[in-house]
Amino acid sequence: MIKIDLITGFLGAGKTTFIQKYARWLMDQGQKIGILENDYGAVNVDMMLLQGLEGPQCDLEMISGGCCADCHKRRFRTKLIAMGMLGYDRVLVEPSGIYDVDEFFDALCESPVDRWYEPGSVITILDACLEEDLSGEAEYLLASEAASAGCVVLSRTQEAGAGRAAATVAHLDRALEAAGCSRRFSGGEDVLAKNWDELTDRDFARLAACGWKQATCPKRTLETAGGFESAYFLHVDLPAPTLRQRVKDLWSDAACGRIFRVKGFLPAEDGWLELNATPDSLTLRPISQGQEVIIVIGEGLDRQRIADHLGAELPA
Repeated sequence: MIKIDLITGFLGAGKTTFIQKYARWLMDQGQKIGILENDYGAVNVDMMLLQGLEGPQCDLEMISGGCCADCHKRRFRTKLIAMGMLGYDRVLVEPSGIYDVDEFFDALCESPVDRWYEPGSVITILDACLEEDLSGEAEYLLASEAASAGCVVLSRTQEAGAGRAAATVAHLDRALEAAGCSRRFSGGEDVLAKNWDELTDRDFARLAACGWKQATCPKRTLETAGGFESAYFLHVDLPAPTLRQRVKDLWSDAACGRIFRVKGFLPAEDGWLELNATPDSLTLRPISQGQEVIIVIGEGLDRQRIADHLGAELPA
């Protein structure tokens, strides 16, 4: 049987960065792995960020979009069936940050998927610098994506410090209580709070074996879970310092909507720059491959106003 792990977490928490580290550790153990990017977006930036892992021990696969939730589920199931024949030791699924976790378990119970796969670990990535003021819909998604986790892994702990990291876990507990779930994480053993540059073989082995828990939130469909959306902009032709300021300005302009994350790529003289921005963090770092696109993720987005800030045209 192939172990299949779900790496979930709220928008911008750091799932792709974690997968880069976790996948390399699995390959160092001699495992052949598949990574399935399971996203609702029209352009999959995270898929491009994982291209450096591709090789004899690692394949990358992608599901994009879908006209409805049922269509997306069918695509997910069909892709798992195809991957089940390729001899993997482990498959890692990175979903959208607005993912319905029940879809993962439902797919594994269906024939013929259940002939090839067994649940491995459900690992939830939680930004230790998570903002305190979230909408009710965002609080629900935060809770639902952690309810079944075998382990919650905090990102950016070195920036947050111990006090803020503990407050973030307490925030998660409040979200779980509000969602009607009995699961709690504060003071427990199911949280890994550590600088990711210091993760050891023992840490990764713990995560690979952490499993999952039988705990769920009362069901809400994505349609009632909020107006989360993404807007993408092609050919944003700005110098890096200008783009940095324009992206920061998006959070200062409430009329743009409630923005959770901005990500994408910017061409540079000797390659590309990868953009990754949240309300309190923005990085532009060199990367070998990219695609000229900026994606804005949030609630109630005003696409035209965002385009005006970025000096971009809306896609036709």
